[in-house]
Amino acid sequence: MKTFLVWIFWPFLILDTPITWGFYTHSLINRLAVFSLPEEMIAFYKPQIQYITENAVNPDRRRYAVEGEAEKHYIDLDYYGDSALQILPKYWNEAVEKFTEDSLRMNGIGPWSAYFTFLNLTKAFETKNSAAILRLSADLGHYIGDLNVPLHTTVNYNGQLTDQVGIHGFWESRVPELQAKDYPLWVGQADYIEKPQLALWEAVEEAHSKVDSVLSIEKELTKSFSPDQKYSYEERNNLTVRVYSREFTEAYALALNSQIERQMKKSVKMIADFWFTAWVNAGQPDLSEFSKELGEEEVIVPDSKIKVRDH
Repeated sequence: MKTFLVWIFWPFLILDTPITWGFYTHSLINRLAVFSLPEEMIAFYKPQIQYITENAVNPDRRRYAVEGEAEKHYIDLDYYGDSALQILPKYWNEAVEKFTEDSLRMNGIGPWSAYFTFLNLTKAFETKNSAAILRLSADLGHYIGDLNVPLHTTVNYNGQLTDQVGIHGFWESRVPELQAKDYPLWVGQADYIEKPQLALWEAVEEAHSKVDSVLSIEKELTKSFSPDQKYSYEERNNLTVRVYSREFTEAYALALNSQIERQMKKSVKMIADFWFTAWVNAGQPDLSEFSKELGEEEVIVPDSKIKVRDH
């Protein structure tokens, strides 16, 4: 009810609450991944590209409707200390034995969850379940995209510990919305992944290595901009909202030296690779024999009792 009242009566809204990778970006990278698939797969995926694109954001919507969904989108590596990647078992059963499932879920289970989604997609190919293939492909693309976002790997996920609240949405939504149209995001053909579980952890490790630059560059750049230069106001859906200014956004993207573009390209490539690998591991079934019916639309009803963090 509180959120409802804010939307009705407050004339200026501040877009500081992040939405993972941004609806725009998740949809874009899922769509682009389709074009990297081999001929045998693209004949099935391309007619369904609208479904893959539009349903890329369903996991985010599910966070507010399904208990246990939110922790699938991140992992707070720094909770486990500087040696997190050496301490954390890469395999779920070993991790549960060492830390307990409750503890793991409390600090995010992103890479393990993405792997389980990959296994489920493989099973869907094996059983020729077209609807499940489409749904799980869209979901897997979302989870892989999240794992390539640096701020999905840290306790300081929205700059709340460093007086940088809003940086999460800034990095993954505002910058791509203004600049992604100019990114050359073609990544070539999909490749088979020999060790998919470890590939997910390698992506997390690479993303986490960028956390310091994501935060420090924004903080340093802020010193050169007054508040009225750093922020501006835009009209969205008949509301006036405060956003990071175009000038500050462009300066930040430039200082990051194409970091966001690289992470987006990595996401597109990984998504295509994982879809392809699931198909190969399922025995490369002939997708021309599969049903061409569109996947069913998922009905997601928000549950006000579910509390999730802005991650």
